Amino acid sequence: MSWFEQTIRRYEHMRWAQEPNRPVRPFSWGLEHIGGDAGEPDPRGFLDRFVGETLARSSDWYGVTPAEDYTLRDNVLTFTSQIASPWPENNRVYGQLFPASRRGPAVVVLAQWNARWEEQQNVCRWLNRMGITAVKISLPYHDKRAVPGHPRADHLVGANVGLTLQANRQAVTDVRRTLRWLEQQGYDRLGILGTSVGSCIGFITMCHEPALRAGAFLHVSTYFGDVVANGLTTINVWESLATQLSHDDVRRYWSPISPFPYVSKLQGAPKDILLISGRYDPTFWPEFTDAFLAEIRDAGVDFESLSLPCGHYSLGVAPFSYIVGYRFGTFLRRSLA
Repeated sequence: MSWFEQTIRRYEHMRWAQEPNRPVRPFSWGLEHIGGDAGEPDPRGFLDRFVGETLARSSDWYGVTPAEDYTLRDNVLTFTSQIASPWPENNRVYGQLFPASRRGPAVVVLAQWNARWEEQQNVCRWLNRMGITAVKISLPYHDKRAVPGHPRADHLVGANVGLTLQANRQAVTDVRRTLRWLEQQGYDRLGILGTSVGSCIGFITMCHEPALRAGAFLHVSTYFGDVVANGLTTINVWESLATQLSHDDVRRYWSPISPFPYVSKLQGAPKDILLISGRYDPTFWPEFTDAFLAEIRDAGVDFESLSLPCGHYSLGVAPFSYIVGYRFGTFLRRSLA
């Protein structure tokens, strides 16, 4: 291992150790959140059936209708989520609008897990300089959508199997409802930009959303469960899941909220794709990134990629952040021109 790689890995662990309030929450099957019964005597059998049926009809599972209550005030867009979770606070979607024009290109921006309201605003301003309107939406259970008593978004990525499935489905449908609003406003060249879990959500959205013409994804991997079971930032989640599930279990049960099963949906689709990763990423392991890139390549899907000598956190700091910003900014400007 080179001196530089050691330095990056020390930085990644330092940033991870600085994050407060990372509890280990109890394991739960949570089948009531995906149409099952909390008292189901055979939860594994239920999930096996659920996964097979959901992957086969994913277009319906992720299907949406426009919201009936879009409201824009002081450049904050709000509307009701199509998926009703048990917490009313989470069922109101919030988006920050950064307008560059009244029509033309627009991009939905999805931040990383546990991002705060003010994070990635500079990303949106940078897109404005590219002539692109941006809408940064809050992911389920984040900032204004947080559940009282849960400062972290542990319901989006957590030890409750069914709730995590519901929350990530909710995120995809929230993005699609945002796209419907943008279309209503006259924006007709639509793209998406996602980071970390936002990349996963964004890629799934792109696979199911005909209106999206371009997508830039920062950190990419195969399966949601692969990241959670192996990643540095999800150690606390896996500690609880591992009491009941194997790596294969969590990969399969969370495959409906994973990018890998949907790659074939992009075959022949007129979409531009940019995939950015870090070679020393301890959260989205390079082995999984490489497998994902190979799958897309084997499927005959055109894409651009950029691999940098950095990790998960360090992708967002100089000089890597400048390189990444220039690349996705010029990519989206060209793709949505």
